[in-house]
Amino acid sequence: MRFALPLVALALAVLPAAAQHTVTPPCPLRLPLSTVFKGDAKFRALVIQAEKENWRQLPLGARTIRAARAMVGTPYVNYSLEVDNRVENPVVNLNGMDCWTYYENALGFARMLRYKPAPYAPQDLLHMVELERYRDGRCTGGYLSRMHHLEEVFANNERRGLATNITPRIPGAQRLSRQIREMTVQWKAYRYLRNNPGLLPQMGRIEAQVSRLPVFHIPKSRVRGIEGYLQDGDICAITCNDNGSYTSHVGLITKINGRAVFTHATSDRDKGRMTIIDRPITDYLYQGSKHAGIVVVRPKDLPPSKFWQTPMATR
Repeated sequence: MRFALPLVALALAVLPAAAQHTVTPPCPLRLPLSTVFKGDAKFRALVIQAEKENWRQLPLGARTIRAARAMVGTPYVNYSLEVDNRVENPVVNLNGMDCWTYYENALGFARMLRYKPAPYAPQDLLHMVELERYRDGRCTGGYLSRMHHLEEVFANNERRGLATNITPRIPGAQRLSRQIREMTVQWKAYRYLRNNPGLLPQMGRIEAQVSRLPVFHIPKSRVRGIEGYLQDGDICAITCNDNGSYTSHVGLITKINGRAVFTHATSDRDKGRMTIIDRPITDYLYQGSKHAGIVVVRPKDLPPSKFWQTPMATR
């Protein structure tokens, strides 16, 4: 592994001190692997492509967009994480994605390439998704250890050194105020809550905490003027005018010919109900009257795992 030692030195040099202790170990597999991981063939093909094209040496944002582009055309599937009535486990479905799992899968795959050396297994990508989506990076087996609101994911990951919410630093940013109650009101739409209504009081407390978070956005009237601040691989959440939600959609930014283009998984039938590279984010915002603006979060790489420092012969 001739690149192992330089890569460790590089990664440790660029990561801030606060990010050195953020990688929690993966949770035990509580459900069959065939239940929580779909798309083995696509995963293997992605790994082969990433190794052949040396994605590992790219910055995180560029790696994320390479993965996201390779996933374009994947069918849109909602509620893909609802795989059991009670037992919670990180889930990856490369055969069908919604807007949230699309960005998670692309980012998780990109992080995996630098976090540990090959060979890669589905459990490695499940671990990356667990770090991004679960509170403090730990799936406890309970449904409420998963963060169900983007605003909490952004705040929790920033606190752990996994990302920076750059929105408040962008000119024109404005603070939003919302009363979040989507999951406590529409609880019957969620398999776990429908089968465990006793979780609703705690979910209500979580939504009250999310309501109090300091959430800033860039109003859509100002987005064209700030596209230059956006980079490949930035997570871009679409804010809405509904007082019961901060955000209604999420995707990634890819820079094409100087414009910040939105790539996302769309449920729109006229766009094919699949993952696509759409139009510049400014144009996308103006195609929907309910779109209010954007929140932009910039992920960070993980500290390299101990396996980079272990000779191949001993692994």
